Amino acid sequence: MHDDSSWSPETLAVAAGRPPRTPDAPVNPALELTSTFVASTAPGARGYARFANPTWEALEEVLALLEAAQPASGGGARAFASGMAAVSAVLEQVPVGGLVIAPEGAYNTTLGLLDHLEAKGRLRQRRVQPADTAAVEAALEGTSPGDLLWLESPTNPLLEVADLPALCAAARAAGVRTAVDNTFATPLVQQPLELGADVVVHSVTKYLAGHSDVVLGAVVARDPELLAELTRHRTLAGSIPGPFEAWLALRGVRTLHLRVERSQASAAELARRLSTHAAVARVRHPSLPSDPGHERAKAQMRGFGSVVSVEVRGGAAAATAVQDGVRLWLPATSLGGVESLVERRRRHPLEPVVVPEELLRLSVGVEGVEDLWADLDAALTASQR
Repeated sequence: MHDDSSWSPETLAVAAGRPPRTPDAPVNPALELTSTFVASTAPGARGYARFANPTWEALEEVLALLEAAQPASGGGARAFASGMAAVSAVLEQVPVGGLVIAPEGAYNTTLGLLDHLEAKGRLRQRRVQPADTAAVEAALEGTSPGDLLWLESPTNPLLEVADLPALCAAARAAGVRTAVDNTFATPLVQQPLELGADVVVHSVTKYLAGHSDVVLGAVVARDPELLAELTRHRTLAGSIPGPFEAWLALRGVRTLHLRVERSQASAAELARRLSTHAAVARVRHPSLPSDPGHERAKAQMRGFGSVVSVEVRGGAAAATAVQDGVRLWLPATSLGGVESLVERRRRHPLEPVVVPEELLRLSVGVEGVEDLWADLDAALTASQR
């Protein structure tokens, strides 16, 4: 295992998770397509493919190191069949009747799952505005061990930035675990475990894999006991990743730093231009000095992310016209791929009502920024006619 603490995350993304360096060995890990393994009594034997697979393990090594999970001390990452499978595994750790404190505006399927579990009596929930530190701290009053603070920062799609060090410290003082969905930031921009979180969740589908061809998730934790519980849930629930998907995701991680560097720079430039566009009522992106999360993002992130949200003048109809009028941008859900995507989020029934009807979420890819701007500018201008 590559565990050189002097290496940057960019280097770890390229160097970790590779086979032993022996003469004539392959550079890349193999794609292990098998449902079972030859029986062995050796410690750590895989036995059956629902327990482990070498291709998963290579991806998990890289993710653990990128998120600073301290593998040498028992921390690590576990890959799951999807981002929501990873979310479900974390929520499963909340005891029956336990409380989950979650953002009012966050990924709609996470909130939908929380609503579903609450309706079944499995857990209780309390919604908060994550950028309001005092409100979150107040929500933590009266909590019990086993309860959970669930955060996204920046949030999806409102791009609110939570004070992660303060909120993680408050949750720890209350005896409550903190889980952070780090999909938007990626471990190259933010490492929540270093900021005090207990668990990090990723939709690997997005930036980590990066090519819109994989559905996969991951959970990262430092506590060996928690990691064992997450692994047990994955095995028993059968929410295991496919080895081919894990292999593709690992290949995507190799270029993560290049893709994020390019898309972040383009996102900041587009946000700057959009902030003065006549068709735009509001731009949400932490790179803008006027953004409420700007100073906080500067303090705890190594960049501002590659997603920009805009509110189009003229309401939902105008926003839909922009979504349908672009030629280079793809009108599609998801994010984090090499291609740029645009979507009016309230078209989804589960989208929280705090998300404005006229909001477009822009996932900025790696195309030429001038081409992206020309296409978006034309569609925005046409939406006002």
